[in-house]
Amino acid sequence: MKRVLVATGGGDCPGLNAVIRAVVKRAAQEKDWEVVGSIQSFDGILKEPTEIKILDDAAVKGIHYQGGTIIGTTTKGGPFAWPVKNKDGSWGSADRSDEMIRKLQYLGIDAVISIGGDGSQKISQALYEKGLNIIGVPKTIDNDLSATDFTFGYQTAVQICTEAVDKLKTTAASHNRVFVLEAMGRDAGWIALSAAIAGGAEACLIPEIPYDIKKVKQKLDTRFLKGKGFGIIVVAEGAMPKGGTALAEESTEVGNPNLKLSGAADRLAAELKVAGVEADIRTTVLGHLQRGGIPVAYDRVLATQFGVKAFEMVLEGKFGQMVAYRHPQVVGVPLPEAIGQQNLVDPKANLVQTAKGVGIAFGD
Repeated sequence: MKRVLVATGGGDCPGLNAVIRAVVKRAAQEKDWEVVGSIQSFDGILKEPTEIKILDDAAVKGIHYQGGTIIGTTTKGGPFAWPVKNKDGSWGSADRSDEMIRKLQYLGIDAVISIGGDGSQKISQALYEKGLNIIGVPKTIDNDLSATDFTFGYQTAVQICTEAVDKLKTTAASHNRVFVLEAMGRDAGWIALSAAIAGGAEACLIPEIPYDIKKVKQKLDTRFLKGKGFGIIVVAEGAMPKGGTALAEESTEVGNPNLKLSGAADRLAAELKVAGVEADIRTTVLGHLQRGGIPVAYDRVLATQFGVKAFEMVLEGKFGQMVAYRHPQVVGVPLPEAIGQQNLVDPKANLVQTAKGVGIAFGD
């Protein structure tokens, strides 16, 4: 019996369970393959005792419409940076990648399917270079991987953000307020941009187009007459004013050195007040609401396509590659290509021009 191990790493994302289910369903057709899951990414392999679980039809029954991941995930540590507590009480890290590969061999793992975003796929490439048979599956609600047209989870995040715009419009209109809605998007503004168009926001501020607060105010001024009116601004968490930077603070979590972005909406509200906006301004931060809940149908379909393709690439021995959607095909691309460049919003892109065509301001 051959064994393929599935791991989900990085932030959670709607559609992860649909990928896991698809891998199991496809593997079951081969009769001589067993699927196992590593609990909380590769941590399940590195921990003592080992934390893995058999993934069979019973384990994945009905999980395709569930949010999250049944095998857990983590943004901390990993095989190349395992947290280690020093004698003086401080924390450092250790490279346990060789140890993990030996353990996988001991467990009879013939191949690994790693489901994750940019950081996870960089780990996949490093493990492949060490000789591990590994296939990557792209996962990020930010849709910021350039090797694939779309990543699953993105459409669900856009739907959640759009519904928030819809709801805020009614309360904003009732009280003649301006609402600033903060969406996820560290470097890429895709969620904010799509939700602003779908929800009919007055302004959309994204990392790729630094904004001039005076121009944002000018747009809001057109929405108010004798104090009556309302306005909705969708701002990505990584948005920044011209000449400024995104608001971020260094994480203090052990094994998670990434910067944490927060405060874009509150900063914008304060800037608008200083600029002279007289209307009452309120902020709403969606945060992890965009990651949770039931995936929309599009993401379930795409995730299922990715899971089936990933296992078929294992059968074909196409290791060191990541599954990608390139309309209308689902294909494999080399991992270096997959992680080589981010998929950012081009300020001249058609979607931006569409937004401007319906009057959405970007503050540029």
